[in-house]
Amino acid sequence: MKKIILSAILLFFTATAFCQILPSVQFGVKGGANLSKFSTKNTFSSDNQAGYYAGLWARIGAAGVHFQPELYLSGKNTTLVNEADGLENKVKFTSLDVPLLIGTKIGAAGIGLRLNTGPVVSFILDKKQSFGAAATNAFNGRFKDQTLAWQFGAGLDIGQIGVDLRYEAGLSKIGKDGYNDTRLSLFTLGLALKLF
Repeated sequence: MKKIILSAILLFFTATAFCQILPSVQFGVKGGANLSKFSTKNTFSSDNQAGYYAGLWARIGAAGVHFQPELYLSGKNTTLVNEADGLENKVKFTSLDVPLLIGTKIGAAGIGLRLNTGPVVSFILDKKQSFGAAATNAFNGRFKDQTLAWQFGAGLDIGQIGVDLRYEAGLSKIGKDGYNDTRLSLFTLGLALKLF
């Protein structure tokens, strides 16, 4: 009996390890909320404010490492406060975000913890527009501006459902004027559904 149990355990771990070596491709949809904050040097201050994101993801992996490109529309909001005179300005814009993440997954039997990191290119579509208008602009390739950021995150997969928590640090300036060094940082929390 002990030999059968040990053989079954050995077979399970061998199959799990073998599945980690074989290439796999997954595809799904995702959506969630973000908290945006602008950081500037001695000009403005801002507080975290909630926005949204929704889109698609893919995961291509083998040997315990995966490449995860994503594509989603993101609505970002914040209120900038001028530190000199206290005037407030509400900032809202929609962007097409393209994270290109490298990661690893630890786990088996449909449950796993993922760790991801990588660059994100954001194409600012318009400062005030609806989700539908942003999707149309993205489809037609009308990009007004772009920024670069870096994401760090973790996720938990249970079957076909995943939960992601990430932090994104802005690497490039949002503003076009040469003297305003405004960068965006944000947290995202979202749900992902694996379609296949």
